[in-house]
Amino acid sequence: MAAGNRKSIRKIVAALVTGTAACAYIMSPVVAYAQANNNNGSTGTVTSPIKVNVPEGSKLVLSSNELTYNKDAQIVTATGAVQINYGGYRMVAQKVEYNQKSGRMMALGNVELITPDGNRMYGDKMDVTDSFSDGFVNALRVEMPDNTRMVAEKGERVGGTQLILTKGVYTACKACSEQGRAPLWQVKAQRVIQNGVTHTVRLEHARFELFGQPIAYIPWIEVPDNTVKRKSGFLFPSASISQRLGVGVKVPYYYVISPSMDATVTATGFTNQGLLLEGEFRQRFENGTHVLRIAGIDQMNSGKFNAGSSDAEHDLRGMVSSKADFRINPRWTFGWDVMVQSDNNFSRTYGLEGVNQSTHTNQAYLTGLGKRNYFDMRAFYYNIQDADNSNTAQKQQAYVYPSIDYHYVDPKSVLGGELSATMNFTHLSRDKTSVLDATTALGDSSLNDRYLGLKGDYTRLSTELQWQRTFTTDQGLVLTPLAAARGDIYGLDMNAPGAGTYSGNYDNSDYPTRGMITAGLEAKYPFLITTNNSTHVFEPIAQIYVRPDEQLAGRLPNEDAQSFVFDATNLFDRDKFSGFDRVEGGTRANVGWRYTGSFDNGYKLQHIFGQSYQLGGRNSFATTDLAGVGSDSGLETTRSDYVTMFGLTTPQGISLATSYRFDEKDFAFRRGDTSVGFSNDIFQTSLIYTHIAAQPQYGFTSNQDEIQSRAQIKFKEYWSVFGTVSYDINSGDFTRQGVGLSYEDECTIFTVSFLNKKDSTAQAASDWSVGARLTFRTLGDVNLGNVQNATF
Repeated sequence: MAAGNRKSIRKIVAALVTGTAACAYIMSPVVAYAQANNNNGSTGTVTSPIKVNVPEGSKLVLSSNELTYNKDAQIVTATGAVQINYGGYRMVAQKVEYNQKSGRMMALGNVELITPDGNRMYGDKMDVTDSFSDGFVNALRVEMPDNTRMVAEKGERVGGTQLILTKGVYTACKACSEQGRAPLWQVKAQRVIQNGVTHTVRLEHARFELFGQPIAYIPWIEVPDNTVKRKSGFLFPSASISQRLGVGVKVPYYYVISPSMDATVTATGFTNQGLLLEGEFRQRFENGTHVLRIAGIDQMNSGKFNAGSSDAEHDLRGMVSSKADFRINPRWTFGWDVMVQSDNNFSRTYGLEGVNQSTHTNQAYLTGLGKRNYFDMRAFYYNIQDADNSNTAQKQQAYVYPSIDYHYVDPKSVLGGELSATMNFTHLSRDKTSVLDATTALGDSSLNDRYLGLKGDYTRLSTELQWQRTFTTDQGLVLTPLAAARGDIYGLDMNAPGAGTYSGNYDNSDYPTRGMITAGLEAKYPFLITTNNSTHVFEPIAQIYVRPDEQLAGRLPNEDAQSFVFDATNLFDRDKFSGFDRVEGGTRANVGWRYTGSFDNGYKLQHIFGQSYQLGGRNSFATTDLAGVGSDSGLETTRSDYVTMFGLTTPQGISLATSYRFDEKDFAFRRGDTSVGFSNDIFQTSLIYTHIAAQPQYGFTSNQDEIQSRAQIKFKEYWSVFGTVSYDINSGDFTRQGVGLSYEDECTIFTVSFLNKKDSTAQAASDWSVGARLTFRTLGDVNLGNVQNATF
C-alpha cells in the first residue's frame, strides 16, 4: 500500500478514536444527573471534558474483508467485519467510510465502540466531522462497567460545546429477561443537553418511572455534569414521622464555597413543632478537617412533650458543635469534638446526627504512637441528654482537664526480660456531688450510700514500672516471673461524704500518697494434641501475686475504677480493677485453664474456666468503696466465684458464645450471657439471654433477666422480612419491638420498618418510630424517618 494510503488509513483511525471519545462524552449527561443528587460534600475540582488519550507509540491494528481507496472521490472505505484497535480503543462495524473532501467519518451497521475505561457504546450509524465539533449517533446504547445503561434515539454533538440526546433513557438496573418488560426503575427525558462551557446538564420533560409507571415528572432541571465533582444545589429531600414531633420533611441545600470548603443548610418542617434549621460548614486542610454545625428551632407546640420535661419547658432551643481531626505527622494527631446546646435534651429529641447520643462526650485530644511507646492527653466533659428539666445528672458530671496516659517499653533487654513503664495524670473538678441514697432509692438504710463523684477538685499522678521474663523448660513448662512497683500521689480539695452515710473512714488529707510492690509468677503447661482431622491446645494456668495490703483502700475518691465485672476475660489479670483509683492488694492466686480446638471440617471450640483465691492480706474487693465497687462481684470472698466461657462456631453457620459466673459454694447462677446465632443465605437469627443476680448495693434489688432476639428471612428473591424483640422476664414487659420489610437487588434497595421502645424507668424516654428508605443506585436515597435506628 502506498505511503499516502497509509496516511489516509491512519486519519480514519484517528477519526474513529476521537469519535469513540465523543460517544463517551455523549453518554455522560444522564450519569451526571445521577451523581449530582448523590453529593456527599466531598472535596474536589472541576476537570476538563473527555478527550482522546492515545498513548504515544501506539500501533494500529485494522482488519476488514475489503479495503478500498477511491482516489477521485477521495473516499477510503473498509467493508465487511471491520475491526479497529488503536491505543486501547476498539471498534467493530460492518462498514467504515472516510470522506477527505467533506471531512466526515461514518461507521455503519451494528457499530460497537469500547473505550479504555470499559464503556461499551452501540449504534446503527455514527457520523462525525474530522474536527469532531459536530456529529451524531443513531440508536445509541451505552453499557458502563458499573452496570449502568443509557439509550437514546439520537445523540448529537453541536458546535463542539453542546451534546444533545433525543429521547434518552437511563437506568442502573440490569436488562430484564422478559420480553418487553421495563427495568425496575428508569429516568426518561425528552431532551438532554450538556453544555461543555458551563459544565451543566439540562433535562427537559424528565420523568422517573418505577415498575414501568411514571411516579415523578419534572418540566426541566439543570444539574452539574460528570466533569464537576461538586456543585451547589438542592439535595434529595427526606421525611420522618414520630410520636411527639409529628411528620417532618427535610430539605437540604448544598453550597460550594471553595475547593476546600463547602456547607449544607437544611430546613426541616415538623407538623407538631414548626421549622428546624440546621447548618453544617466543612473545611479541609492539608493535614486534617474541621466541621462546624449549628441548629435551632422555636417550638410551636411544646405541650406535645411530657409536662415538666426539658422538652416541654424550653421553646427556643439550639445547638452549636465543632469537630476537628488533624495529623501533625505520621505519629502525632490532635483534634476536638465539642457540643453546646440550649438545654440537656435538644439534640437527642430532634435526632441530630452525630450528637444525639444519650451521653455525648466533649473532648480535645493529642495522641502520639511510636514503635514501643504511646502518649495520649485529652480533656473531656459529658453531656447527659435526658428529659430531666433540673439537669441533675448533667450537673454531677466531672470536668476532666486533662487526663494524660503514657506507656513505654524499653527496646533493650533488661536482665533478659522486658521492662515497661506506665504513667497516668488526671485532674478534674465537679460542681455537685453525685450520690445514690440507699434509703431513698432502695428503701434500705443498712446499705451504704454510693458516692459516684464528690464535689470539688481532684488531682492524681500514678506511675508504675514492670519487669517480666519468660522461661521454657525442656519439659515444656512455661514460667514467667514478674516484678512491679507503683506509686500514687493525690491532690484533693473535695467535699467529704455525708456524715453517717459512709462507713469507709474517708481520708480528709490534702495530699495522700500510696504505693504498691508486687512479685508474681505465672506457670503454664500447654498440651498440643493432634489427630488425623483436628488440633487441640489445652493450657493449664496458675498465677500467684504477692503484695502488701492496698493502702488507703476505700478511703480515697474513686473516679475511674467504677465499672467492674468479674468474668473469664479478666480472670488472669494481675490487677482486675478497671482504673487507677483502686489497686489490688494482698496475696492472690488465679487458677484455671484455656482450651482451643480446631477441626478440619470447620468446627472451632474455645473454653476458659477458673477461680481466684485470696491467700493472704486484706481482700481489696471486700473493702468498703465510695462507689460500691467489689460488692457482689464474686471476688469479695476468700474463694471467688467460678467463671467460665465457651465458644463454638460451625461450618453450617451456627455459633454459640457463653460467659457465666457461678457461686463458689452452691454453684448458683450469678451472672451470664448466652448468645446463639445462625446464618446462611436465606435465614439469619440471634438469641441472647442475659442474667444478673440481685445486687442491692448497686441499686438492683431483684434479679435482672432479659431475652433479645433478632431475625431476618429471605422469603423470595430480593425480598426479606426482619424483626427484633427484647423481653424483660421479671417485669413481663416487651422493652423493644420492631418489624420491617426489605427489597434489595443490583440497582434498588427499599426498606420500611416500625420500632417501638419502652423505658420502664422513664416514660418520657419511651417512643415509637417509623422508618423507610428507598435507594436508587447512582441516583441517591429517599428517606422517611431515621431508618438506621428503625432497622435495628
